[in-house]
Amino acid sequence: MSWLPLIIAVLLSATVLVGYVMVLVGIRRQDKALSLRRHSGGAAASLARKVTGCYVRDGVTWT
Repeated sequence: MSWLPLIIAVLLSATVLVGYVMVLVGIRRQDKALSLRRHSGGAAASLARKVTGCYVRDGVTWT
């Protein structure tokens, strides 16, 4: 039996898991900071906004 498919599956699973955890951390960080009207404060928050579709392009001027 070849170990190559198993190694590829483990690496792909780890990549997906890390991305999922980063989105969860970013959502939690933005929720606690109450900062959805400002630009994101880091890579995890920026990724979470892109994935969920909740992002600010040029800032918000209406409040």
